[in-house]
Amino acid sequence: MKNDKLLIVGGTGFIGRNVAREAISRGLQVTIISKSDYSPDKRLKGVEYISVDITNEKILLSKLKDKPFDYVLNVGGYVNHANYFNDGDKVFKVHFNGTKNLVNCINKSGLKSFVQIGSSDEYGKNSAPQNENQRELPISPYSFAKVAATHFLQMLHRTEGFPAVILRPFLVYGPEQDGNRFIPQIIKGCINNDNFPTSAGEQQRDFCYIDDIVDVILLALSNEKAHGEVINIASGEPITIRETINIVQKIVGYGKPEFGKIPYRKCENMTLFADISKAKELLKWTPEVAIEDGLQRTINYQILNTESQ
Repeated sequence: MKNDKLLIVGGTGFIGRNVAREAISRGLQVTIISKSDYSPDKRLKGVEYISVDITNEKILLSKLKDKPFDYVLNVGGYVNHANYFNDGDKVFKVHFNGTKNLVNCINKSGLKSFVQIGSSDEYGKNSAPQNENQRELPISPYSFAKVAATHFLQMLHRTEGFPAVILRPFLVYGPEQDGNRFIPQIIKGCINNDNFPTSAGEQQRDFCYIDDIVDVILLALSNEKAHGEVINIASGEPITIRETINIVQKIVGYGKPEFGKIPYRKCENMTLFADISKAKELLKWTPEVAIEDGLQRTINYQILNTESQ
């Protein structure tokens, strides 16, 4: 892949930034699309940044004209579990229309792979461990948009040979993650020794460390056998929310979680963890960072970052 051209849509976000760093270290030429201008002091050296809203097909086409890429990674959009009549239509447009616009606007003549980042939410209330053969049961406009994009790309692969791969990550975490996500919030609450409300914590979840996510994305980009496939990306090891919080609390030595103060989400799946046998077999990938190690690394980063402020 050295010297090949990689376009990362949403490349200023948590997953995108980390993929970009690793791709640069492997010698790829990286271009990043983000919706808004990215601060120059945060930009990665040697990366071209394009500011454009992917829901605007006309402007997107003008920005990508005469820009061939070997690989495209779409990790654009944002997580939002709003209902349809409460801004959910906007969420759908970002995740489905945005994907469709990308497919329409990129130069497809030399494209080797288009990797779409889906979501474990596509499974809805399917029984665990969730596997790729289960029929999706979306429970929000966000998860429905992800499912629609999945089927759209698979249709293009079946009918026109479009080199799409759909990776379906479960819960990703690690240093530099946005502070409004679950693990950063828990770490902050424990470091500050706060009383912070949580659910009862009985949900089983599947956390995968960012370094493992980056590795499997780059493997998927360069694996033609993955074209047309949906592939779960996770640790494959379930852990309850309560157990996760307790590990953070033990490592930090502080924190006062108030279990049961937050109700479960409507239609929330209490057992959401992955069967990752397909990723192991097809991509020859196995996650390497255990939850205790990943949390320790993430906490260390957060402590150092807090002290430097």
